[in-house]
Amino acid sequence: MTTLRSLKRLALGVCAAAVLATAGAWAAAPATVHLRIDASASGTPFPHFWEQMFGSGRASLALRDDYRKDLDAVHRATGFSYVRAHGIFDHDVGLVRREADGKISYNFSYIDQIYDGLLEHGVKPFVELSFMPPELSSDPKALQEFWYHPNIAPPKNYAEWDAMIGAFARHLVARYGIDEVASWYFEVWNEPNIGFWAGKPAQPTYFTLYDHTARALKAVSPRLRVGGPSTAQGAWATAFLAHAKKDNVPVDFVSTHVYGDDTAANVFHTAENIPRRDMVCRTVDKVHKEIAASPYPHLPLFFSEYNASYANLPNVTDTVFMGPWMANTIRECAGKIQIMSYWSFSDVFEEQGVVRNPFYGGFGLIAADRIPKPSFNAFAMLHKLGDRQLKSTSDSALVTRRDDGTLVLALWNYAPPVGKTASYTPGEPVGTPKHFRIDVKHLASDAHATVWRLDEAHGNAIALFDRMGRPDTPSREQIAQLREAGKLSAPERVEVHNGRLDIVIPPQGLVVIELH
Repeated sequence: MTTLRSLKRLALGVCAAAVLATAGAWAAAPATVHLRIDASASGTPFPHFWEQMFGSGRASLALRDDYRKDLDAVHRATGFSYVRAHGIFDHDVGLVRREADGKISYNFSYIDQIYDGLLEHGVKPFVELSFMPPELSSDPKALQEFWYHPNIAPPKNYAEWDAMIGAFARHLVARYGIDEVASWYFEVWNEPNIGFWAGKPAQPTYFTLYDHTARALKAVSPRLRVGGPSTAQGAWATAFLAHAKKDNVPVDFVSTHVYGDDTAANVFHTAENIPRRDMVCRTVDKVHKEIAASPYPHLPLFFSEYNASYANLPNVTDTVFMGPWMANTIRECAGKIQIMSYWSFSDVFEEQGVVRNPFYGGFGLIAADRIPKPSFNAFAMLHKLGDRQLKSTSDSALVTRRDDGTLVLALWNYAPPVGKTASYTPGEPVGTPKHFRIDVKHLASDAHATVWRLDEAHGNAIALFDRMGRPDTPSREQIAQLREAGKLSAPERVEVHNGRLDIVIPPQGLVVIELH
């Protein structure tokens, strides 16, 4: 372990001979990736589709102080624009009330506080229209298994559902103005093809829900943007768009979900073994092609949930593995999608109950007690990428340029997750280092490199948490230490000689380099 950790602190920017000599201490010599870059190449547009939106816990959590502090931290790191949450119609938000005489009334108090708070913190709502208010439900016992048990039944009376959607939309327009609300998105329900919709059969009854909802929104203003089917596992896009065309139902975008450990059997209906690193973008490619072949070939595609795992695996979502996984996902998905919403920005999140341990494999970029995870640092680093992509022949590199001419490279050494909890388990293979030799043409003669690193020894609170013995309830002093350990490591300045730079990256490491 001592040898491994010391080697992972290899200096960046050393000459190739020193790199290869030092790497001899590893089990194998580093594989070499030779990148040849033309700094004057025109490149292609590279919008930051991966950091426009994030998911979150259910809507009522937005009233909490720690939720808003985490929101601010992620907004500072990424500048993201939208947040998506379940349950704006759930009982704990209190929108619907059935009076003694059977009539329906509405209370927008918590909805106003939720949306006021998001807007005041610089983020717009991506409104997931869910779940069923108990007062409108056709089956009060149709409760999903989440800790807060949302009702997932269809409405018992679609006239009441339509009236609620209309009242909700009119209230938002009255409070925030049509120009503002027209910049939001309205997504009908969540994952109706798995355990979140009790209508039978699932697809036609969901289409009925979608039709009523979309038409009720558009009746308030045709400028309100609505879409679906918000399915799990990249499902239903073809059928959904065919239905919308046949019945002339409004649709402004297609949304769906996938996770890295979804199976090929569920997503593609094949017996393939698609690795975690490729599943998300294989699915994006599938749905992208389905839209292109549909009656609406130019509709935007949003993956309103995705992550490397849906299963709360501490050795995946809590660790430095997420750096290379995220960078590779951006590389593979670029050009095929408008928005990808990482699930989620924070572990202020209670689907499985109240958080018992800050590193339990939660989906968030920030753990309980406002401790940044390696994934948070990965997003902060990848935010530095430019908005034009230059050609690269490596599957472990993104080469970009900013408007001011600065070249920004992301380089990584993907290795699968190891262990069951910790970032590294002694005795288990983690992979081998990777040596990048970078040659840049048309780079200024006085150029230098600024280098940020994420790996076992940099920006990784988990290494310290493991040494603490993974306590369920860290002390206030330990929390302060973990927050400090989780900060993005300070960048290094590295000299560039005749356009050449050499970098060694350990397994599961991510490096972002500015050349200027």
